[in-house]
Amino acid sequence: MSVGAGGVGAGGSIEGSALGENSQVANIHFHQAPATAVAWPVEIGPVPARASAFQPRRELRERVEGARADGGTVVLTQVLSGGGGVGKTQLAAACACDAVAEGYDLVVWAAATEAQQVITQYAQAAARVGVAGCDPEADARLFLEWLATTSHRWLVVLDDVTDPAVLTSWWPASRTGSGWVLATTRLKDARMTGGGRTRIDIDVYTPDEARTFVEARLTGEGMEHLLDEQVAELASALGHLPLALSHATAYMINEELTCTAYLALFTDQRTSLEEALPESADTEGYGRQITTTLLLSLEAAQAADTTGFATTALRLVALLDPSGHPHALWSAPPLLDCLAPDEASPAQAHKTLRLLHRYALITCDTRAEPRAVRIHALTARAVREAIPEARLPELATAAADALVNIWPYPDQLRPDLAATLRANTDALVDHAYDCLWGSGCHPVLRYTGDSLRKAGLVAPALTYWQRMAADCERLLGHEHLDTLVARNALASCHAEAGRIEEAVGRLERVADDCERLLGAEHPDALAVRNNLATAYGKAGRIAEAIGLHRRLVADCEQQFGDMHPHTLTVRNNLAAAYRDIGHLAAAIGLQERVVADSERLLVDGHPDTLDARGNLADCYLRAGYVKEATRQLEWLIADIGRLLGDGHPGTLSVRDNLARCYWLEGREDEAIRLLERVVADGERLLGERHPATSAFGYNLAVAYWKGGRQKEAVRLSRALGVDLDRMLGRRPQ
Repeated sequence: MSVGAGGVGAGGSIEGSALGENSQVANIHFHQAPATAVAWPVEIGPVPARASAFQPRRELRERVEGARADGGTVVLTQVLSGGGGVGKTQLAAACACDAVAEGYDLVVWAAATEAQQVITQYAQAAARVGVAGCDPEADARLFLEWLATTSHRWLVVLDDVTDPAVLTSWWPASRTGSGWVLATTRLKDARMTGGGRTRIDIDVYTPDEARTFVEARLTGEGMEHLLDEQVAELASALGHLPLALSHATAYMINEELTCTAYLALFTDQRTSLEEALPESADTEGYGRQITTTLLLSLEAAQAADTTGFATTALRLVALLDPSGHPHALWSAPPLLDCLAPDEASPAQAHKTLRLLHRYALITCDTRAEPRAVRIHALTARAVREAIPEARLPELATAAADALVNIWPYPDQLRPDLAATLRANTDALVDHAYDCLWGSGCHPVLRYTGDSLRKAGLVAPALTYWQRMAADCERLLGHEHLDTLVARNALASCHAEAGRIEEAVGRLERVADDCERLLGAEHPDALAVRNNLATAYGKAGRIAEAIGLHRRLVADCEQQFGDMHPHTLTVRNNLAAAYRDIGHLAAAIGLQERVVADSERLLVDGHPDTLDARGNLADCYLRAGYVKEATRQLEWLIADIGRLLGDGHPGTLSVRDNLARCYWLEGREDEAIRLLERVVADGERLLGERHPATSAFGYNLAVAYWKGGRQKEAVRLSRALGVDLDRMLGRRPQ
């Protein structure tokens, strides 16, 4: 039967019809109460089971609870963000389990990589609480309305949010304050923190948590015999990453490997991540290879990358120190050219880093300088293992060139930056050492060794240059320029370590080779002669030292000019030689000239200026001008401690001289306190057998005796193995 316009057919549906002119349609759905009462509590999920040896991570839980409490009656969503394998899902699961135990009426666990997954879970929950109809999306919206107004206590967990945009209309809220939301995500995206949501960054286990996990996991399997003294080292090698620790301990149990044995396997460069942490070790059912988990966000980052730089940038970061490198590196032309020759800008590079940061592949935080750009060690390893062999030399060279580009001179003025650059060179050496050698060694290798020496790190510098000299001779030959430079640096390290005779012999040989191969006037030949002259002075061969220093001054004045820094350096050394033989008037006159010229020509606080001022103070002291020496040293001690640091050998020498001045001025207590500090620092930094440390000890023993502290003087002199009576024949020196 047909019905005319505006009519109503008997027995037909009236939905969409209206009666009367200007009437409106209102479709009203009535949801009947469920036939049976809801059986509280309701759990929609399922909630993942806790992993074996799960660590409660109390500090993180307290932060979650604190963030939740701060929300008052407004629902608060904590967004647990972090890279793959840090335990976000496990922590959220623990919160869900606790909510059930605390008597919550409803707990919903929804995978949130896609909106449809969330809608499906909401629709199921709607059916369980009695507000469902027949359409899943409509039911999901009804469930959100129910959550907003119910007085029942509830928790909704949205696990692994990958795109905030698709969940914009699906975030629950509670106008009664009876519920809350917990979400997990890898993203560090501003969209995750809108709408009253608070992000809580989830990091790896603390060292204590990691060690406890390993011990509990092995003990729980009756494998206590696999535990040994390398537990902490093993946890550190795995970056304290919960997922890696889980896989590693399962592998150890399966293969019955001790911590030491597994650590050797894991750190062997021939072992890939998939071999050390195989799929068979996925005993907790994570369902993904460790490398897949670590790099899960890479494809999404690449898809969102408008510059096309993301993959190259990530590979460059992976070759450097995981603990971080300076953001300034990404303004260096070599790195920009590697991203895209003549096209990449610092702004584009920063945009790429922030994209990788947003997808939790790296951390880019300029507030953390000089380690602004960081990456987890295992993520870096997974990235490196995927670098095509043909691309490694290009990437390694670009990274090394960029380090050289931003390396400050003198780097002693920026010790934190210098230490960071050295650490990044070390990482590059570990991953691509062969790529740093061609017709010569890459300059970054020399920069690192020189930086160690100038920082006063005597033992590490000696070890470093021993390797460099050996590699130069093996790869480049005995007479290559880089080999001569390395041999010169190694000999100087021997001198600084107190091995004077060995240093002199080495320097004499390299000086002969430099003069024969380069010519006497070559800058590197002059540098070797300068070091040799200084070593002669330390060896007591004063006449030879002064003769060589005088020739060096004349040569530098002729080649570089009267006011060049090289000329100032050799003049400073000549003045020190005059001082050592007692020609104090000549020493003071020349040293005062060097100080004035250095302060005028060099940057404020330059190490050469500090050295010259220290030598001048020593000249004053030896000449009996105690007040002038004290004044110079007190000025100097403030600058040298601030610029070079308390642990620099130069700082120790200045403090030792200042203590002597205090003693001569009758300030015995101040002198002793300062000498005690100098001796302790000398033993820690230079070693107990270093000549300088022994000299500091002699001065302190004499000061103890003359200050009436005879027992301490005798004890210290015996420890030094010296004759106290002989020592008392002189004043502190």
